Amino acid sequence: MSQDNHESQPAQGAKPSNGKAGKPQKHAKASAYPVNLLETPFPMRGDLPRREPEWIRQWQEKDIYGQIRAASFGRPKFVLHDGPPYANGDIHIGHAVNKILKDMIVKARTLGGFDAPYVPGWDCHGMPIEIQIEKQFGKNLPADEVQRRARAYATAQIDRQREDFKRLGVLGDWARPYRTMDYGNEADEIRALAKILDKGYVFRGLKPVNWCFDCGSALAEAEVEYRDRTDLSVDVGFAFDDPAAVAAVFGLPALPDKPGQIVIWTTTPWTIPANQALNVHPEIEYALVDAGTRLLILASERVAACLDSYGLSGNVLATAPGARLADLRFVHPLASLDEGYRRTAPVYVGDYVTTDTGTGIVHSAPAYGIEDFVSCKAHGMRDDDIRNPVMGDGRYASSLPLFGGMSIWDANEPIAERLAEAGSLLARHKHPHSYMHCWRHKTPIIYRATSQWFAGMDITPRDGGATLRETALAGIEATRFFPSWGKQRLFGMIANRPDWTLSRQRQWGVPMAFFVHKETGELHPRTVELLEQVAQRVEQHGIEAWQTLDPAELLGDEAAQYEKNRDTLDVWFDSGTTHWHVLRGSHADQLVFPADLYLEGSDQHRGWFHSSLLTASMLDGQPPYKALLTHGFTVDGEGRKMSKSIGNTIVPQDVASKLGAEIIRLWVASTDYSGELSISDEILKRVVEGYRRIRNTLRFLLANLADYDADRDALPVTEWLEIDRYAVALCDRLQQQVLSHYDRYEFHPVVAMLQTFCSEDLGGFYLDVLKDRLYTTAAASHARRSAQNALWHVAHGLLKLLAPFASFTAEEAWQVLHPQMDTLFVETFHVLPPLADGEALLAKWTLLREVRSDVTKSLEEARTAGAIGASLDAEVSVRASGARFDALSSLGDDLKFVLITSKADVVRVDDEAAHGVDVTRSLAPKCERCWHHRTDVGIDPAHPTICGRCFSNLFGEGESRSAA
Repeated sequence: MSQDNHESQPAQGAKPSNGKAGKPQKHAKASAYPVNLLETPFPMRGDLPRREPEWIRQWQEKDIYGQIRAASFGRPKFVLHDGPPYANGDIHIGHAVNKILKDMIVKARTLGGFDAPYVPGWDCHGMPIEIQIEKQFGKNLPADEVQRRARAYATAQIDRQREDFKRLGVLGDWARPYRTMDYGNEADEIRALAKILDKGYVFRGLKPVNWCFDCGSALAEAEVEYRDRTDLSVDVGFAFDDPAAVAAVFGLPALPDKPGQIVIWTTTPWTIPANQALNVHPEIEYALVDAGTRLLILASERVAACLDSYGLSGNVLATAPGARLADLRFVHPLASLDEGYRRTAPVYVGDYVTTDTGTGIVHSAPAYGIEDFVSCKAHGMRDDDIRNPVMGDGRYASSLPLFGGMSIWDANEPIAERLAEAGSLLARHKHPHSYMHCWRHKTPIIYRATSQWFAGMDITPRDGGATLRETALAGIEATRFFPSWGKQRLFGMIANRPDWTLSRQRQWGVPMAFFVHKETGELHPRTVELLEQVAQRVEQHGIEAWQTLDPAELLGDEAAQYEKNRDTLDVWFDSGTTHWHVLRGSHADQLVFPADLYLEGSDQHRGWFHSSLLTASMLDGQPPYKALLTHGFTVDGEGRKMSKSIGNTIVPQDVASKLGAEIIRLWVASTDYSGELSISDEILKRVVEGYRRIRNTLRFLLANLADYDADRDALPVTEWLEIDRYAVALCDRLQQQVLSHYDRYEFHPVVAMLQTFCSEDLGGFYLDVLKDRLYTTAAASHARRSAQNALWHVAHGLLKLLAPFASFTAEEAWQVLHPQMDTLFVETFHVLPPLADGEALLAKWTLLREVRSDVTKSLEEARTAGAIGASLDAEVSVRASGARFDALSSLGDDLKFVLITSKADVVRVDDEAAHGVDVTRSLAPKCERCWHHRTDVGIDPAHPTICGRCFSNLFGEGESRSAA
């Protein structure tokens, strides 16, 4: 029998014995004798898209989140700190994954006995919103208007996203979320800046930063992505400035009387006009090559490839290690065309030079490369000496000879032509490679030296303690990672990252509210104190207060000597300091520092995880989290990224309106989030099927508890039938396993285990066996109440284990069990009654279920052969030995109920070789009520169609059950 196949249940009359109305059985002959087939308000069809919004409305009206907080008060805290989504655009399936995972963890921790608040948040400042304002209202708006419109835009976006998140069944403090643009948060962010400045981490300097021409601003590392691009690559010769010095380096008395060049290779010809040095590796061997018309210097192992590329042949005159070339000087390759290029470039050694491609010599433009900049600075170059002809819009300054006013992307070919004209171009090719792009505009970016404010990774703070890099790396060691590979990823990023560029050249952002001396560029000596005064104004009026502030209000007579810094803080500083201005600021009444868990997508190792670690390391000397959990990105059923152009996007709002948000939740829970999460219509169909199995199981449990009152009908566990105790032992073992997975934030094994429990342990066995007892014994009999006692505990245990992910369904079922309660989520995981013989029962009934599988197989073979119809048409004899015989014989006459046959016995045999099952068709008449074939059908002449046990259950003392 299957618990969701009513055709296999005993027929019922017009009125069940418990007095509740029942529905007639399909295809079953109506009986004059009632059975205990009960009704439940829990429908077979969930009708989720229609009913979920009503449940959400009730959650809000009843303040379920507030009730959870009240019920959890005083418990140990568990804080999952919400990484803020950006307040721009509708949510997508990735947002849904993220928020549902967080909700499942918070609910599991709440049910696990913790006070686990959830305060959702939003990231509000930054470029994307400013771009939207420019699109809607035009560029060059006054700063106060940009800020006013951006604030209104972010507010509207948050309202839209909040409703979509609530629609997913996510419980949280939706009435009081945190927003980085709230005045208090903006003010506390300025206070955080003051503290790290006071500690000595912040400095100002010229340095190449990721620069987007479309943004007109520096970018954070997390705002850079890599895309394939094809650029012009060139091999360029720098003429010998002092041939005698070159000869000496290579151990020659003199050079042949012909021109000579050292050759570089670059994929950025636009940087050639800004060249100021050359780099070689100190240990690589370099060759002086006679190539016929000219002499060339190349890395020895690149000579053959390079000459072939240049269409030249030659022989090596001498070699020397790179260290010997240091301080030689070579003439700029455009020197012959314009006196503005009549300069020489010194050779510096650098360990980063390789011979994988190119010539083994790297040209250095310190304004446009981190390694170039570091190398030139290390050799004494001052900021004022660095040539920086590229302006913020991507064009050369008009004063640059030959190329002034030209876009750098348009200048590559003209530069190559001029190099050829000067006799400096040896080769040119199209070179496909992975190149930096802005993640917003999807356009190429460059490194560009600008004067910015930085947080120094390797600066010793004023207290003489560890550097920021050292503190952050130690913090990673103290953090737990889920999955574990996240640790090495974050560690590598911190270990190798450059100084953090804190400043941005925007309007919609928290100001770096510094007063800078107009002549010296130095900060006001009272900067920390002044930042607090600005923060107090921002706390009252928002960042707009900095725009309207007259310096004289704070500086008095000194105001004329200072100007207000116009930079804003990197938006990653906004979200990266939420542990400061949210955990210990706006929501300190609910949250604590450090948080137990941060949870985001895998890209946040370079984003929020990263910036939060750096800010907390500066502010507190420790990470803001105890653990980090990373989930993958969503892909379609074929593993492709979601793309509107491909047409493979899955919109969570559409799924919720068609299938229900519960199906999205179940999909998230059943998918291994540590890798990519595949979703498609076909995958969702399979999720729906799994959901139906769970729902049918719950409906069976609820229906058979409809007349059960725990206060009235509870029995001591020692008085339960053996199979009922086994069912609870099975549930207890399941619960222990599930809770262990919940502790490790693992959900897909939980879903698999619960679905197996519903379909196999319950539907395929226990509930199947139980039907006869539930339906045919007297309503208030000990046998039936024993079953209901077990079902009551199984239902409570199962609902609470399901609740973190199947929240709507668990809550719906809970209302059927406890209509007087508003919510399941004020509860904790169910405490199942202790069983002294639990382990023994699990072992024994595992063996019995193995035998039952053998019997079922034999019954199916008999059915296929036409010997029997339904299993109740059969009588079986099981041949067994040893423990198998002992287990079977211990059931006595109840064995037939476990095997669902009309008669069953067990015969002892000597060994396993003789084990088997004998099936025969019962010749006894069939009871109209219980469908068993029994010789005592008609034992009472007044009731000729029912058997003796049904007569006893209806009119007598009732049958006695011992085990099942």
